[in-house]
Amino acid sequence: MTVKQIPLHSLHQQLGAKIIPFAGFDMPVRYTSDLDEHHTVRNGVGIFDVSHMGEFIVKGDDACALISRVSANDPTLLFDGKVQYSYLPNGKGGIVDDLLVYQISPVEFMLVVNASNIDKDWAWINSHVGDLNVELVNVSDGMCLFAVQGPLAAQALQPLTNARLDAMSYYTFEKTDFAGQANVIVSATGYTGAGGFEIYVSNHQAEAVWNAIMEAGAPHGIKPIGLGARDTLRLEMGYCLYGNDISDETSPIEAGLGWVTKFSHDFIDADVLKAQKEQGVTRKLVGFELLDRGIPRAHYPLCTADGTVVGEVTSGTQSPTLGKGIGMGYVPAELAKPGTELFVQVRDRLLKAQVVKLPFIKK
Repeated sequence: MTVKQIPLHSLHQQLGAKIIPFAGFDMPVRYTSDLDEHHTVRNGVGIFDVSHMGEFIVKGDDACALISRVSANDPTLLFDGKVQYSYLPNGKGGIVDDLLVYQISPVEFMLVVNASNIDKDWAWINSHVGDLNVELVNVSDGMCLFAVQGPLAAQALQPLTNARLDAMSYYTFEKTDFAGQANVIVSATGYTGAGGFEIYVSNHQAEAVWNAIMEAGAPHGIKPIGLGARDTLRLEMGYCLYGNDISDETSPIEAGLGWVTKFSHDFIDADVLKAQKEQGVTRKLVGFELLDRGIPRAHYPLCTADGTVVGEVTSGTQSPTLGKGIGMGYVPAELAKPGTELFVQVRDRLLKAQVVKLPFIKK
């Protein structure tokens, strides 16, 4: 498989980024250190180039009906300028992908999907169009996405737009002039839990917008941030990563996504998921903190005190904010209560941990 390059690839090379293949793209994983970049976002402001993400435009009289069919959340609850988190059930009780749904107008929506799933999601959604009056356009290759995250994000970006950034509520967006460019989507969303915005621009606007953000953010200490810090930031918030914590093999109810599973509309797998929600599930995705020193990594076994394996770590790291090992994993439902003792097997040692309520970092 050929690895793609994001439009600003050479700019990131000039900035000294370490670049690795991720989700089919060469991506900047870090510029300085994961620790420094993590703290920059938690305490100040940083900018991620996440232009590998996929974007689909869904338009037509039946656009909402199609999204309602394939998405577990209810798109009829949206209004113009509102964003919704959701997932695509796969018809077998698992998850095709998780995604964001943007309502541009009652007959036009933008879906933002994970980079590794662009082709899979495109095929899946198209296979459910049927006789609906809808047009789908995959605009992924023509768009760039910058995530400007951290408590100083609004102050850093405000000089670039007339949109009132501090007045934008969470999970809303505006199509507006930004950094001298027209029709830029500025969205009060992100994957860090640190607050901030996501900026969608056309490829030809990307370099000018990136440079303008870096210039406007300079007085606030803005730095470019890589995927390494993105992972530790999202994990501290207990946000799922597709391919680690959720997949075609995991139930959204087990994964704690019941809150975006709305039975007010008919959608793929609605009956199966409703039964799971009512009857309960046998395993659950939990967060845990290590009480012993060590770092939990994906696929390390999760055990009881006698060494019986009851699950495995799906995501794990050393939390820069808490200074201890944290992770997520699926365990039997009876072991999912906060305070429950677990052990992480690291080579021949069992490291003591306990289940905690997510997120790890309270806002």
